[in-house]
Order: sequence, then C-alpha cells, then structure tokens
Amino acid sequence: MAEITLVEAVTQALAYEMQADPMVVLFGEDVGLNGGVFRSTEGLQARFGRDRVMDTPLAETMIAGMAVGMAVQGLRPVAEFQFMGFIYPGLDQILSHASRYRNRTRGRLSCPIVYRAPYGGGIHAPEHHSESTEALFAHIPGLRLVVPSSPARAYGLLLAAIRDPDPVIFLEPKRIYRAVRQEVPDTGEALPLDRAFVLREGRDITLVAWGASLKETLQAAEQLAEEGVEAEVIDPATLKPLDIHTVIDSLEKTGCCVVVHEAARFCGLGAEVIAQINEYAFDLLKAPVQRVTGFDTVMPYYQLEDEYLPGVPRILSAVQEVLDYANGGPQ
Repeated sequence: MAEITLVEAVTQALAYEMQADPMVVLFGEDVGLNGGVFRSTEGLQARFGRDRVMDTPLAETMIAGMAVGMAVQGLRPVAEFQFMGFIYPGLDQILSHASRYRNRTRGRLSCPIVYRAPYGGGIHAPEHHSESTEALFAHIPGLRLVVPSSPARAYGLLLAAIRDPDPVIFLEPKRIYRAVRQEVPDTGEALPLDRAFVLREGRDITLVAWGASLKETLQAAEQLAEEGVEAEVIDPATLKPLDIHTVIDSLEKTGCCVVVHEAARFCGLGAEVIAQINEYAFDLLKAPVQRVTGFDTVMPYYQLEDEYLPGVPRILSAVQEVLDYANGGPQ
C-alpha cells in the first residue's frame, strides 16, 4: 500500500464518501477544474461531474449560505474556504444559521455541513493566509471543531465529519499537508469525533497540542526522552467538544502539563484547556499548567514567521519550568 500525505488523505476521504453517498456535494473557489489551491480536490470533478464538484465565485458569504440551504434540503455539502483568513465573510451564515438550525427548529431540521479550510502558518504567505483563529468557532454553540494532525486522522475524521448530522468546522493545517506520509487504507472506516488521541505514553509530564504544533511537540518529547523525561503527548483532534477526560487520565500519572498551540495567546484554546483542568483536576497538579503559543499580533511575514510559531526550544523551556516547580525549584 502506498503511503500518502495529509492532503492526499483529504482527497481520498472525499472521494470515498462521494462514491458511497450521492447526497455529498463539494463546492468552493477553484475546487473543481483546478482541484483546489492545495490540490485537495484534484480529480474529483472529472470523476463525479460538475453537478457534484462545483466551482464558485469569490464569494464566501454565498458559499457559507448556500451550504445551509443545501443541508436543510437533504444534501450533505462540503464547502471549502480557500484559506481560513477568507472565512470571515461567511461567519454570519455559519454562526447565525448553520449552528442554530437544530435548536431553532427544535430538532426538526439540522445542518449536516462540513466547512473546510486550510489554516495556520508555516508556508511564508502574506496576511490572511496564515490565520489560526479556531477559538472563534469553539465559542459558538452548535458547531463541532475538528483539526487533524496526520494523514490517517485526516482521513478518518473527515469521514466522520461528513457523516455527522450537525455542522463541523474542519481545519486542515497546511504546514503539514505534505510533511509526512502514512499508509491509510481506503476502507471508509471513520475515526470517532469528540475523542482525544494519545500519541505517546509518558509518566512525567503531559503535553497537549493539536494541528501542526504536534510536529514540534513530538520532537520535544523525543529530546526529553533522551534526558530521561517521559512526556505523554495528547492530540485533542476535536477541539469542540473537548475530550478533557483523556487529559485528566494523563494527569493522574504525570501531575504536570504544558499546552501548545500556534494561535495567539489571549483567549486561545489553551486557556480553555487549562480552565477545565483547574475545574476538574486541580488536586492532581504538582505545578501550574504552562502555555506555549503564538503571540498577540498578526502573523509576521516570511522569516519572522518562524519566531512566531512555537518551536522545540520554547516547548522545552516551558517543560523545564513546570518540572522545576513540581520538584521544588530549579535543580
């Protein structure tokens, strides 16, 4: 079996579900003829036709609203925004309508929509192409928020998102679109939503990260292991609703935690993770939970982007601070 990248896993999942369910339709800017700006829909229009894989105008409000109309009439639309930074014109339709239909109709209607967008930094693109504003969507009742971090999870979670009866924001970290390859059997087997994945077992400290930030977090865990510190690494994957139970299970072993994300620090989802830890597992902590995040500024251009994104040295520094506190001070 050939190994595939994360972006190829997205294409594979879309093709599988379109073949299995004739109600699934794709649309967005350049998703048809060109196969998407990152080629995540390459070949799908030729395979399934222009009635099911549709190019749209540069009109994000229309894309978001058209998905609502399709969903309440029985289709399962997958709408792509070319970059997360372009999603904001569609917020009114997503937040005021898609997220509310189940409640508004007391369960008579729902909105089985997947809103896809490449997101995050790391490709040295200009403003609006490097956004990590997932916390905006996590705050809205009625939305699920999913961020894959590997080819296998992209495939399984996207299948689950398309099959879900309610709207899902599916954010694809473009920095790792082609960073790794995995064997991903095209079996149509979905992965569970609302459940975190333990990517590495450990006993000394819990590291929580998602999306592209898992790359550096796992690298930091490898370096820590060389120093005799075993870090447990958790990928929440579904950021809303958050599986805090898996994090708490880990803290029962480690008592220490660092949360890593590339979004801006203030009101980022790391704050929510820490708040829930403090509410439900404060007595397990040996030290205050630390965050390693982006900064409270717009993503800087080009070479400064690497300084903005959380790297291995910053993660290791936060781990050391937490462990020093847990052990009674710097050794």
